[in-house]
Amino acid sequence: MAEKNNKYEDNLPGVFYVSDGCIDCFACQSIAPENFKRNDDNGYSYVYKQPENEEEYKICEDAMGGCPVEVIGDDGDE
Repeated sequence: MAEKNNKYEDNLPGVFYVSDGCIDCFACQSIAPENFKRNDDNGYSYVYKQPENEEEYKICEDAMGGCPVEVIGDDGDE
């Protein structure tokens, strides 16, 4: 489950975030490649770009729903 207090520091500030526990499955990156990137050194995904419009917001919500370990949250720093 996404934990706001345990989000990765790489996350760009905003609504969405990835918290620790990411299993590096690439699901979010395949669903929303413009918004999620991989930290190659540590093997996890993070929010690289917050959504800038309704379409991107929906895609990020889809990525959150597709996360098998539910570590994407949408209650970050708005």
